[in-house]
Amino acid sequence: MDTMTRLDLNAMPLREVNAALHAPGLSGEFVIENPAGAHNVAVGLDAPVRVTIEGHVGYYAAGMNQQAEITINGNAGTGVAENMMSGSVWVKGSASQSAGATAHGGLVVIEGNAAARCGISMKGIDIVVGGNIGHMSAFMAQAGRLVVRGDAGEALGDSLYEARIYVRGNVASLGADCVAKQMRPEHHEELGRLLEAAGFEDDDTAAYTRYGSARELYHFHVDNAAAY
Repeated sequence: MDTMTRLDLNAMPLREVNAALHAPGLSGEFVIENPAGAHNVAVGLDAPVRVTIEGHVGYYAAGMNQQAEITINGNAGTGVAENMMSGSVWVKGSASQSAGATAHGGLVVIEGNAAARCGISMKGIDIVVGGNIGHMSAFMAQAGRLVVRGDAGEALGDSLYEARIYVRGNVASLGADCVAKQMRPEHHEELGRLLEAAGFEDDDTAAYTRYGSARELYHFHVDNAAAY
């Protein structure tokens, strides 16, 4: 039977907390108490466990996650879920810059806002943001889906590859080679599944605009030199 284990960062060093989460054959549920903005909390997990962090975290929380379901009951600093491979990371507050950067898979939900460069160079992850995102989000995004229920900052999707972006609010500006695209039935279905997975199933997918690559920058052409 799975057990609940409490790890108190007031009582044990972060290194010991993370080591406990890397034990061979790990299972069950874990609660990390008193994070107090510590960096690198619950990084590199590779087991089908549930981890709840009770409070705010600093840089790179839940980075390189595989399999684990991690919930942060607070805000997250730079690079939350960076280079994530699978599993889920759920931020109940807001996130600083570079949330989900370079991540290959899994689901990240940020219930509040996300700052600049959300989903930068994403490679297959799904990111759902309940609020707004900052500038240069999805820069060089290669694969995956970014859903924004609020507004997007400047240069959205700059140098985008094949990732899909859905935004319900306003977009300050689009980056190089990023354009608005038609919402076909399969996109409404895809977006609906993502919203449901993130707990926003009441949203009307018709209120969203899809953005993707115009595919003009895939190969160098001298006429496009100023856009690179």
